[in-house]
Amino acid sequence: MELEAAKMIGAGIACIALAGAGISIGMIFGNYLSAAMRNPSAAQKQFPNLLLGFALAEATGLFGLVVALIILFAF
Repeated sequence: MELEAAKMIGAGIACIALAGAGISIGMIFGNYLSAAMRNPSAAQKQFPNLLLGFALAEATGLFGLVVALIILFAF
């Protein structure tokens, strides 16, 4: 296998983390909205947890993107 083909395959596999991040962000906000509709008084207490979950899920996707870019352009 050529090096260029291996780089493309590796970068594509590393980008799977972006799909996982999108799914997890959707689940985080969907579950928060569902819980806020059931118990509006507790929604403000859970908002910091929402932001923390969003930040961690987004960071996972960004790490996958950085790994893909490193594979493509650094080697």
